[in-house]
Amino acid sequence: MLRVEGLHKSYSTPQGAIPVLRGVDFALAAGASLALTGESGSGKSTLLHLVGALDDADAGEIILDGVALTLLSEHARAAARREKIGIVFQQFNLIPSLTVAENLGFQARLAGRFDPTWQEELADRLGLAALAARYPEELSGGQQQRVAIGRALAVRPKLLLADEPTGNLDEASGDKVLALALDLVAATGCAFLMATHSERLAARLQCRVRLDAGVLAAQ
Repeated sequence: MLRVEGLHKSYSTPQGAIPVLRGVDFALAAGASLALTGESGSGKSTLLHLVGALDDADAGEIILDGVALTLLSEHARAAARREKIGIVFQQFNLIPSLTVAENLGFQARLAGRFDPTWQEELADRLGLAALAARYPEELSGGQQQRVAIGRALAVRPKLLLADEPTGNLDEASGDKVLALALDLVAATGCAFLMATHSERLAARLQCRVRLDAGVLAAQ
């Protein structure tokens, strides 16, 4: 489902270019889960942003569902983000003026793929059905993160990306949220790539790789 080949990324500074990724290669099958670990500042978020078509690589290829994202126009990449990629951020990024139900369906409606039956199932499985009319400010951190996961999966993406998705939660809430995410990933058959600093959470996924000095190493 996802293949990354020879990915390079540097950032310009007054002191010169700082390389972050130095030829990253990996593949992820449909229905498979992969944990990306590494120290803070190792480039985990940069890699997820590139794979999520949110930023441009300096070199290399990112192929999702047979399509080279790196060769698409910005308009086509935006369409791919809406229709094929679900992203869960550490900061939740819910829209405060929308209810839980409206936040859940937001990306799916933008992509023209809103399915009320699937959204109802997501709300039930995430324990959000009774909270549908509430706004984000009326939810706990764990509830907000569950809404973010549901929103990402409502479009039935080919790839789910999660950047430190439990970083703002206590350990018990984080465990519950990850368990729900893995359950829903299994139900949809999408590929799942999660960046985390927690080796304990990384062990819950099928495979692990570590990003160190811009390159990946299996664990």
